[in-house]
Amino acid sequence: MKVDEVKAIDDEDFRQVQQLCDDHTGWAQVYNKKNNSVWTKPAPESGLLMFKARSVFSDVPGSVVYDVLHDPNYRTKWDKYMIAAKDIGILNPNNDLCYYALGAFPPIRGRDFVMQRSWLDTGKEKYICGHSVCHDDFPPQKGLIRGTIYLTAYFVRELGANECEVTYITHSDPKGKLPTWLINRVTKAVAPKALKKLHKTCQNYPAWKNKHEPHWKPWLFPEQLQAAPRIKLEQCRPRVYDQQIVDESNLAATDENKDKDSDNEDV
Repeated sequence: MKVDEVKAIDDEDFRQVQQLCDDHTGWAQVYNKKNNSVWTKPAPESGLLMFKARSVFSDVPGSVVYDVLHDPNYRTKWDKYMIAAKDIGILNPNNDLCYYALGAFPPIRGRDFVMQRSWLDTGKEKYICGHSVCHDDFPPQKGLIRGTIYLTAYFVRELGANECEVTYITHSDPKGKLPTWLINRVTKAVAPKALKKLHKTCQNYPAWKNKHEPHWKPWLFPEQLQAAPRIKLEQCRPRVYDQQIVDESNLAATDENKDKDSDNEDV
């Protein structure tokens, strides 16, 4: 998986994702509490960090986690940062392109992304991965900064009939002029909370899904994708966007202290 490369990923790519999740060599554990762990690792040629979070959901099967992470209709119920999302089209039944925009708080501007998503369900192990690509019809939107996702991945491992282990990895660059310390600190704080939020969300999903198109799951049933637009590779050429970047680096020390406090909250 490479930024700006649009192609169906293969078994070797998924194997590498699993290795990243399970091999902690070179990673520093920075959080370990209540079945939640967080590790960091310096990203190559960058002051940014890669983050890895892991949690055990003792009352949720992996199949539900997989459905929740896929279901776009349910995402609006739990993703409070999302301000826009659109499925662009599919490469094949296990790879598609999507647009995603998330909000922020002043003086930080919102970000948007075009991503290739790839997924695989082998039964006991399930993968959902993503990385940044380009598409002619989805340039950066006004008021937003186009970020880069080098890799984001969820790896779900079944542990029993109603229990699973969820690992989340992210390596991204929000671009703009955000100070590196803020990017790293916020991501460190958000990673374990994201899994806590996901856990609660999964607990509520089965009842919600039973009332909202319970049989519509195109990530499991490829025949439901027949009407989806097909991606044309000639529309996905890499490009550099000319954006007006507002300086976001003049954050007060109180912002850093506030974020430190968030690190200390129970997760």
